[in-house]
Amino acid sequence: MATTEHPPAGPVRRTDPEPPPPGGVLWTIAGDIRALLMLPAAFTLQVAHPAIAAGVDQYSVFRTDPWGRGERSLRSVQLWVYGGEDAAEEGRRVRRLHKEIQGIDTRGRRYHSLDPACYAWVHATGFPVYLYAGRYLLRRFTPAQERQLYREWLQVGRILGLHDRDMPQTIEEYRVYWARMLAEEIEPTAVARELVATDVRLPCPEVGGPAVRLLLRLTWPALRAVFLRLRAFVTAGYMPPEARAAVGLAWSPAQERRLRWFSTALRLLVPALPERLRYLPVARAARARWHAAAR
Repeated sequence: MATTEHPPAGPVRRTDPEPPPPGGVLWTIAGDIRALLMLPAAFTLQVAHPAIAAGVDQYSVFRTDPWGRGERSLRSVQLWVYGGEDAAEEGRRVRRLHKEIQGIDTRGRRYHSLDPACYAWVHATGFPVYLYAGRYLLRRFTPAQERQLYREWLQVGRILGLHDRDMPQTIEEYRVYWARMLAEEIEPTAVARELVATDVRLPCPEVGGPAVRLLLRLTWPALRAVFLRLRAFVTAGYMPPEARAAVGLAWSPAQERRLRWFSTALRLLVPALPERLRYLPVARAARARWHAAAR
């Protein structure tokens, strides 16, 4: 009788999703310091979803530790793009962090933060903000670059643990999804309004040595007012107009003119900076390794 030999059992190898490729569109823009001005629009769009607003309101430390939360969120976003082998592990960490977040949303519906209907929206907000804000701060993308950017953004979704069935697979499908979400789900939630308010409490950041901290505390009332006005301005300004309307943000012709002047100055200034000043730390280190390996 013939026998079939089976190889000895061993550890199961997990195939991690690939992060966006070095040299791609995301590698050029996601770590650029100008991307810092795009993030408030994306974050505000996320919490304009009733379920995400409820989760952030109940579980997040964005009120008590806004600077620490912002730093951690920024590092996470950077790792999704520039993390290489660490990108997928960061995606798993984010999923573990959200595993217990559940409750009742602002419309009285039960939610879980990892439900694809919610989780996919968190991911989905980045693409339109990159496209729209990029026209002001970077350049207008060609149709081919837009499609490449979307393909790379799908790779980020996979890093976050989303399945292809939970994400529109083409730009055309995305536009249908985007319009439906703005019409049916997105609204001016209390958390979204709080993120563009200019009269909210904001603790002084604890950075630097004793002298720097003392100076910050003394000047914080004035600095806080300037920061909150700037945050509200770039949040509304770099948010696509149709999303701005869904979130209930006002925008005037005078504000649009100021945004164009501000953006033009940055579009001319930032490319003249050396790479060590132009890119954020995680991106700068990854790009240095990539350039060194190419030599």
